[in-house]
Amino acid sequence: MNIIFAGTPEFALPSLQALLASKHRVLAVYTQVDRPKGRGRRLLMSPVKQLALEKGIPVYQPLTLRDVNEQEKLVRWQSELIVVVAYGLILPRSILVTPAFGCINVHASLLPRWRGAAPIQRAILAGDSETGISIMQMDEGLDTGQIFQQIACKIEKTDTSQTLQDRLSKLGAKALLTSLDTLQQGKYQLQIQNDKDSTYAKKIDKAEAEINWQQSAEAIDRMIRAFNPKPIAYTWRDQLILRIWSAQVVEQTTVNAVPGVILETKPKGIDVTTGTGIVRLLQLQLPGGRCLPVAELLHAKSHLFSPGTCLGRGHA
Repeated sequence: MNIIFAGTPEFALPSLQALLASKHRVLAVYTQVDRPKGRGRRLLMSPVKQLALEKGIPVYQPLTLRDVNEQEKLVRWQSELIVVVAYGLILPRSILVTPAFGCINVHASLLPRWRGAAPIQRAILAGDSETGISIMQMDEGLDTGQIFQQIACKIEKTDTSQTLQDRLSKLGAKALLTSLDTLQQGKYQLQIQNDKDSTYAKKIDKAEAEINWQQSAEAIDRMIRAFNPKPIAYTWRDQLILRIWSAQVVEQTTVNAVPGVILETKPKGIDVTTGTGIVRLLQLQLPGGRCLPVAELLHAKSHLFSPGTCLGRGHA
């Protein structure tokens, strides 16, 4: 098939790579506009754009697809199918119905659970035991289309959003190719989603990344893993923001102490009380520094983490 690919982040790369290595032809790539990043605020290309340019594929970066001129440009490609993977822009109905086979989406959850922008993070935050990939025929709703195929994926107790994303992106590429085969051959049966079972994975707000030590150790551990690699969970140590990249729940009885108090500081980790249980901080980042294992951080900054020290905004 002649295909237009629409995607932006790293998650979309395996699907684009799979299409490029397949019998199908990628006519053009649509991706979001270059964004300023880093301290220098340099404009950076999306991972999908970088790959497309390397392969000599035409790249388009409209601010919106609601513009009639942009819609006409897309229609002129006469694609048979549009494949969408974490593109980030809404496709209006005029585009959804343009290709002969419509538009299909690679979504990182077992729909109808976790419709929306942040399904991977929300699944970890909620403590789900599994998630997966859904290949969906797109309609005008938010991830409400009928399902071609789903593949389940276990969420490990140590998974971060990055490690889970890496596995799901590869599963998504595999499911995409098999779905395209069944689509071409007409040997598919679409499954209608049950809206009553739907949950919404709203976009992650940086304000959510501040740790509330009143929560349980398990909830805080899930939060730290869900917000790695971004926006990164954080807490306060007086006037300093302390970013927490990794931690673990300590298997021991709860002590009678105020949540957010450092109980013990050792090279293996910093034990902190929570609403229920204890969390051991393993990798931390101070302002202006880089992420370090606790053992390295303590060489120069051990005075910041003395037992009895209180963490959190309420103690600043």
